[in-house]
Amino acid sequence: MFDENNINDQEKTIVVPLLPLRDVVVFPHMIVPLFVGREKSIAALESAMKYEKDVFMVAQKNAKKDDPSQEDIYNIGTLGIIIQLLRLPDGTVKVLVEGKKRGAIKEYLPNSDFFLVKVNEIEDIDDQNDVKKQALIRSIKESFELYLKLSKKIHVEMMGTIAAIEDASKLADVVITHINVKLEDKQKIIEIFNIGERLEAIYSLMLSEIEILQVEEKIKRRVKKQMEKTQKDYYLNEQMRAIQKEMGEKDDFRNEIADLEKRLKQKKMSEEATKKIRQEIKKLQMMAPMSAEATVVRNYVDWLLDMPWSEKTENKYTLKESETILEEDHYGLKKVKERIIEYLAVQALVSKNKGPILCLVGPPGVGKTSIAKSVARATNRKFVRISLGGVRDEAESRGHRRTYIGAMPGKIIQSLKKAASNNPVFCLDEVDKLSSDFRGDPSSALLEVLDPEQNFAFNDNYLDVDYDLSDIMFITTANVLQTIPAPLQDRMEVIRIAGYTEQEKLQIAKKFLLAKEMEANGLKTQNIEFTKGALLRIIRQFTREAGVRNLEREIASICRKIAKDIVSNGSKNKLVISSKSISKYLGVPKYRHGETEGKDQIGLTIGLAWTEVGGELLAIEASIMEGTGKMVMTGKLGDVMQESVQAALTYIRARAERFGLLKNFYKKIDVHVHVPEGAIPKDGPSAGIAMATSIASALMKKKVRADLAMTGEITLRGRVLPIGGLKEKILAAHRGNIKMVIIPKDNEKDLAEVPQNVQSALKIVFVEHIDEVLDIAFLKDDEDFSATVTPNVPVAPQSVN
Repeated sequence: MFDENNINDQEKTIVVPLLPLRDVVVFPHMIVPLFVGREKSIAALESAMKYEKDVFMVAQKNAKKDDPSQEDIYNIGTLGIIIQLLRLPDGTVKVLVEGKKRGAIKEYLPNSDFFLVKVNEIEDIDDQNDVKKQALIRSIKESFELYLKLSKKIHVEMMGTIAAIEDASKLADVVITHINVKLEDKQKIIEIFNIGERLEAIYSLMLSEIEILQVEEKIKRRVKKQMEKTQKDYYLNEQMRAIQKEMGEKDDFRNEIADLEKRLKQKKMSEEATKKIRQEIKKLQMMAPMSAEATVVRNYVDWLLDMPWSEKTENKYTLKESETILEEDHYGLKKVKERIIEYLAVQALVSKNKGPILCLVGPPGVGKTSIAKSVARATNRKFVRISLGGVRDEAESRGHRRTYIGAMPGKIIQSLKKAASNNPVFCLDEVDKLSSDFRGDPSSALLEVLDPEQNFAFNDNYLDVDYDLSDIMFITTANVLQTIPAPLQDRMEVIRIAGYTEQEKLQIAKKFLLAKEMEANGLKTQNIEFTKGALLRIIRQFTREAGVRNLEREIASICRKIAKDIVSNGSKNKLVISSKSISKYLGVPKYRHGETEGKDQIGLTIGLAWTEVGGELLAIEASIMEGTGKMVMTGKLGDVMQESVQAALTYIRARAERFGLLKNFYKKIDVHVHVPEGAIPKDGPSAGIAMATSIASALMKKKVRADLAMTGEITLRGRVLPIGGLKEKILAAHRGNIKMVIIPKDNEKDLAEVPQNVQSALKIVFVEHIDEVLDIAFLKDDEDFSATVTPNVPVAPQSVN
């Protein structure tokens, strides 16, 4: 190997241009063409051509470097002479060089155009005895002959050239030139000055390469033999098929049965299912292959074998990671997320944990189905969804018996096969919209599926064997609970998802909807920006919903219009959508959602109502006219609501003296109670105290506070009873700029579900009796009623305490 100390200072030193080489080592006695394209290298060649045509050729350490430094170039190379130089049209140079002698760089001389070096010429060291040298020469020639035969990349005439070389140094340099070894190995050879050592190193490299070539040859022969065998087998198989086709399909049928038996051995399934398949295969063996019954049996066995009896997905996430995934996908929905995290925590502690059966109940568009998808992602499970809306046939869930033509398993089993997993997240969508007819009741069929005590042995009519559904996480969704049969409700853990607050909708729009719709419409952040005011105006005046589905549509509508402007006008400026510019894209506002009358009035009270799309403000008007004691109720009120009006009036009549009214005041007047938006049906008892307040206000000529809303059922004795849907009603009051809300005392516990920021914005008063309601609702300083058009009502001389 090269050592600077071995270079004799007495050796000849010359100054020559240096030519760095990429991926090649030029040896002495070697004539090689080179293509040169780098400016420095071309300059070095041109300089050499002007003088003695001498050039020092040395390899780069890293071939990828276009502008190598001194450290990137090896120290040992070959002094050579330029035989011919040809300029090519593309600016590169083709040069033919011949290697003359080894050399070592002694010093780099200053030169900006190319590398100019002082080089020591190195003489070969020949200190080996002739016998050993001749033995190495003969061994190398024999090995090269074998290498040439195996390689097939070197011309056969080269062997004659090699055989004719007697000089050991020249033989070594010529042989190494033709051996396919790495650049580093060739550089090591050029750095060996001792001829004997050089011959031994080349012989070792050659033996290694021969061994590799022999292995390659063996592999080629084996592959070729295998291909010939494959072609032969294919030809014979085709002949066999042709013969079998003439004789009948018996052998194909036998192979098919063998395949079924093989699959059965490989499948891990229940003992009952294994026994059933064996029976069916035995039956199949005795049938004619093309008979109709054989096809039915084959399909049945295929279904049993394709089911994921033991295939499960493992949860790879920690509890914290699962929680993070749920938070990433959805804003809010705290109860659902808590329940899923609880389930995962229990699963980490016990070996067998039955899958929960949850029922998410809430208005459309609040994310019931999408949270189910998110749960699947957070638990690393497959997701399966079945829509039950309009399903009437019990067989949709449990399948048909095999006696029917075209019988198939039910949707439960079909979905599990499709998921290829025995523990997916199974979403039964719109479970409240199941129907029933003469074909059966599908909700009854779901009783077994959704019962944790029974679903470990679910029996599909088609499969006719027990299948374990206990590992499945069932999530059902519904808009209302009333239409779900009580036995089915009893089997599910109901989690109510109320509507989103205004702030929650704003956050959902910012974090999810804007990015989603901008991507869907090909927009980027540099094209469009929504201000907070714009989003709030869309939420308040262009949507009326508990969820965010219409909000998403309105945002999508704006994005489409912006996309149209960009394509039509080529606009590149960023458009800022403000609350003022919303009407330009969405037109006039659709709703006066949550707006109150704005001023205190007689006979007008704001009630709170619950609807399927969230809470609403309900204006309840009462008017008194001269008459004969009639009660008129308009506004499409349901029976329960009409009864609330009657109960309110009865209470006022019973306490007429306390309110300063004559006992028979009702005989000379008619009372008209109206709830606006008359085309919309309204029902329920929760507007009782609002009805009583409006009637009392009209009779007593007292104004009711306009910034007050109330909800609660009234009894004949004036007690205020609790109501449902409190969260939605409180949210509706908050949206409508109400300042104070009256609710039953018994509903105080339900305030925990109401967001804290909403509670802080409202004054919430708890009452137990209607007298407390009237004390709060009526303005104390209101005494001048000269402007009112309400007819005179007989009033007792005393006043209300």
